[in-house]
Amino acid sequence: RPGAAGAALFVGHVDTETRPAVFYGLSAVRPGAKVRITRTDGTVAEFTIDDVQVFPRDRFDPAKAYGPRDPDRPELRLITCGGTFDRATGTYTANVVVSGYLTATASTGD
Repeated sequence: RPGAAGAALFVGHVDTETRPAVFYGLSAVRPGAKVRITRTDGTVAEFTIDDVQVFPRDRFDPAKAYGPRDPDRPELRLITCGGTFDRATGTYTANVVVSGYLTATASTGD
């Protein structure tokens, strides 16, 4: 759950065959940017981005991409395709992994 201890993961497409998808601009995010997530209880968890990495698919390390850096700290991972599109295989050559940590929570009325 976003804001709970450990890493909350959100994985989305960068594009479709015809248009950009939910994480189209993810590779342009920079450290210091804020990401606000409205949770099912109506509160908002705000995360500050501290790292953006591109992992080649052939050397993808799930522990680095998915695992928490500090298991007691609420963290966020946003993951999508990156690198170049390989038309022969129909896949991208890398994954973009954006990491952040919880810096604030608020009710949606704040």
